[in-house]
Amino acid sequence: MEEAHPTILIVDDQPANIHLLAEALAADYEIVVATSGQEAIELAMAGDPPDLVLLDILMPGMSGYEVCERLKADDWTKSAPIIFVTAKNREEDETHGLEIGAVDYITKPFSMPIVRARVRAHVELKRHRDLLETLSLRDGLTGIPNRRQFEQHLDRCWRLASRERLPLSLCFADIDKFKLYNDRYGHLAGDDCLRSIANTLHGCANRPMDLVARFGGEEFVAILHGTDEDGAGILAERMRTAVEALKIPNKSVSGGAMVTLSIGLATVIPDEQTLASELANRADQALYRAKDQGRNCVVRYVP
Repeated sequence: MEEAHPTILIVDDQPANIHLLAEALAADYEIVVATSGQEAIELAMAGDPPDLVLLDILMPGMSGYEVCERLKADDWTKSAPIIFVTAKNREEDETHGLEIGAVDYITKPFSMPIVRARVRAHVELKRHRDLLETLSLRDGLTGIPNRRQFEQHLDRCWRLASRERLPLSLCFADIDKFKLYNDRYGHLAGDDCLRSIANTLHGCANRPMDLVARFGGEEFVAILHGTDEDGAGILAERMRTAVEALKIPNKSVSGGAMVTLSIGLATVIPDEQTLASELANRADQALYRAKDQGRNCVVRYVP
């Protein structure tokens, strides 16, 4: 499959400037344009952040400086490199732009070969940074997202759900009696078991905003954006039965049982009175109830 082109967001209130830059870069990049600061922020936060922002400073309403500061203050967009392309050519203007987070500063009238060269260099640097960031967000044993990525994604989903008034569901899952499994079969077999279950759970959640992560030890967590309690219950049951269907023997428990999963889930519509940590606590309480009720089941949070 052909690799997608990096995305460049061009922000300028003058259509002629946008056209000039877009025409020069369109062959190698996916171009998105905004004619105001507010529109630029909305576009940058609506989906995946752009791979580079070409940003004018002198715009009506919100200046390019303010756009830069707001993008750099948000965890979702702070990694997007920003190049100021502006008629402001004083040394103190460039210094200020770099101090607030821009990676480069190009003054108008600009040389298009220089613009292309600088854009190419900064996009390549971002690609390398993204690769390192991706590695840091993956669990070393299972290869699925780790707790750090879970926390970052939960924060983003919380803000999106709060703004859009959508439900947000969380599932905490724990492998039943995994310590006994490790004691009987050994840690290498335990690692194989964790990898198999992680891949199975990861395959159950396939919507773009859903995320399954290893929370720690034998515990996993699923974030389900825009999913109500009934929908989360269906997915949680799918996860439980998928692990059961692996038929991983666990003779450390009575009856020669298979490895199973207990799941607790909770759902809220985020607002200013609720914290993301409360949702996690509710899902964790539901998980403990699932353990108390005999394991290998799904339990919804009840106050």
